[in-house]
Amino acid sequence: MNAPIPPDETNRLAALRRYDVLDTAPEEAFDDLMQLAAHICEMPMALISLVDSDRQWFKSRLGVSAGETPRNIAFCAHTILHRDEIFEVRDARNDPRFADSPLVTGDPRICAYAGAPLVTSDGHALGALCVMDHSPRRLSEAQAAALRTLGRQVVAQLELRRRTGELQRKVAQLEASEREAERSRRALLGILEDEKLTGQNLRESEERFRQLADSIDEVFWLTDPVKSLMLYISPAYERIWGRTCASLHESPMNWAQAIHPEDRERVLSAMARQQHGGYDETYRIIRPDLAERWIHDRAFPVRNAAGEVFRIAGVAKDITEKKQLEAQFFRAQRLESIGTLASGIAHDLNNILAPIMMSAPLIRMGGADASTERMLATIESSAERGARLVQQLLTFGRGLEGKRLPIPLQPLIREMRTIVQQTFPKNITIDLRLAPQLGLVVGDATQLHQILLNLCVNARDAMPDGGQLTIAAANVAFDANQAGMIPGAKPGAYVRLSVIDTGTGMTPQIIDKIFEPFFTTKAPGKGTGLGLATTMGLVKSHGGFLTLTSEVGKGTTFHVHLPVAPEGAAQEAPAASAAVPSGHGELILLVEDEANIRDAMGEALLKHGYKVLTAGDGIEALAVYPAHANEVRLVISDLDMPNMNGANLLRVLKKMQPALPLMVSTGLAAKADGSRADELRELRPFAVLAKPYSLDQLLRTVHAALAGESA
Repeated sequence: MNAPIPPDETNRLAALRRYDVLDTAPEEAFDDLMQLAAHICEMPMALISLVDSDRQWFKSRLGVSAGETPRNIAFCAHTILHRDEIFEVRDARNDPRFADSPLVTGDPRICAYAGAPLVTSDGHALGALCVMDHSPRRLSEAQAAALRTLGRQVVAQLELRRRTGELQRKVAQLEASEREAERSRRALLGILEDEKLTGQNLRESEERFRQLADSIDEVFWLTDPVKSLMLYISPAYERIWGRTCASLHESPMNWAQAIHPEDRERVLSAMARQQHGGYDETYRIIRPDLAERWIHDRAFPVRNAAGEVFRIAGVAKDITEKKQLEAQFFRAQRLESIGTLASGIAHDLNNILAPIMMSAPLIRMGGADASTERMLATIESSAERGARLVQQLLTFGRGLEGKRLPIPLQPLIREMRTIVQQTFPKNITIDLRLAPQLGLVVGDATQLHQILLNLCVNARDAMPDGGQLTIAAANVAFDANQAGMIPGAKPGAYVRLSVIDTGTGMTPQIIDKIFEPFFTTKAPGKGTGLGLATTMGLVKSHGGFLTLTSEVGKGTTFHVHLPVAPEGAAQEAPAASAAVPSGHGELILLVEDEANIRDAMGEALLKHGYKVLTAGDGIEALAVYPAHANEVRLVISDLDMPNMNGANLLRVLKKMQPALPLMVSTGLAAKADGSRADELRELRPFAVLAKPYSLDQLLRTVHAALAGESA
């Protein structure tokens, strides 16, 4: 039963420790991914398991009571040895590696197992996203692909969690630094305020003030408010403001010239409060090198024995890093919430698009002249484009993988040229250099479009005064020696997609950080720092790698290498124009709360030979079904409805008529919550139609359900 130890075990365990996730509380984001895996793979048990040195610990679990098990009996200990593939056991009872395992012979009685390794960007397998059943099972090809995709999303969530934790720790460190600075400030004020501060005592106290202030990173300053003199400014002023201390002694208000124009009036107005102890301002300065810094500046009056303010002491702290960390933290939180927002938007848009996609073919059935046919084609094309846009929204928000097919890059590149010519400034010219007979690549067209668009936009921003943008594509190959010299490369054939600009170029320091999330060289509000990070993630998800070269003042070249599709792969052919199957008077109960969708589906089914009984929600469906129970041959139900949802309706109908075929229609195909996943796994509907679907999809699925064919 013991699995071999991976050759990178020491580094693997170190990587696992970096994520600081072991023995932490359950988190909804991980539970959602695990439950979605169980739903798609139709298995009652699922885990997100992290393999430690002597145990496997479960971050999320479904159908399993234990929170961890010894490593020597763990299926997932075998999964981490298969980094590039699903590790699957069809029947553990007949597998000599697992037959005697207490996980098989006892609770939870695992029979079938399938696990996707959780592989980090640097190649370490931390654990597995796995699904299990009590009976022999094997995943379909589509289920295996979905499990791999969800495994990558678990790793992405781990990475987001790690980065968020790092940001929180850095903010805490900065806050601790601020507390230490406050203690130093009080010590300085104590020096100034002790004794009566006259004559020699005053000079000695101010000398002690200088000695302490010179050793601290913050800018300490001391003024005489009566004579308007700068008595002292610490050396940190030159580092933070980029101006000399001597210039401030010559002109005490010189520091204010650096204040950002949008903040200057507010800060200067607040200076009147310095003698009363109410000066506490945060503002921006612009250094001579045009770098922008954030400053937190406070002032404290120092009084003599008579109670008169005779000194103003202050401390100005550079809080730029804290501001940047706060911004990154808020961006990380916002990015995490995009998925939820995307799902909600997608649900509404899918319900809007569904009746459009079904209605256009129905209008065509009534006969259409050439003009009407063109309008219908435009309607269908626009609806399909909207459906792709919804999928792209979900892809960005949830990181969900689109449909991967063999794709030629030439049409995609030519489409990008059109977009650039229509939207980029006219002082940017575009040149295409496409090699003949480019290989096909296996990928998602929307995501490949996003890769190319991100790189072209990046090139545009690097050429504010115009220039030339070149998009090139060629077939290349790497042997083992060549691939070994390039991070992320593997030997084999690739299509190299290059985006070349004649812009400003980048320094080596910027190149080192260019793919980090939230890193940007653009002005505040002009960029999120996610474009190239997203591009890198998409390239890696396609099994490719990305390289770049850049020279300041001459331009930048990005090379995207995508693996050539396997021998014999062919791009998806247009659907055969076989006749759409029609019904023979079968009665279908259609349950849908959206009237437009219900009307369009009902009309489509009627025109194709079916009888239709409609209901607006689950309760209405149960009211009409008994009178037609002997006639209804199929039920199609939406999931999200008022009064009684689709899952509860189907559960009741299944008890009334166990053999009745059931179909589910939903606008929330991208994400199922835990309770819904459990319900669908229990009900096992014949098919789940994800809105918006075409009339052809609807009719073919209905025909298959009535014929008892496999979904």
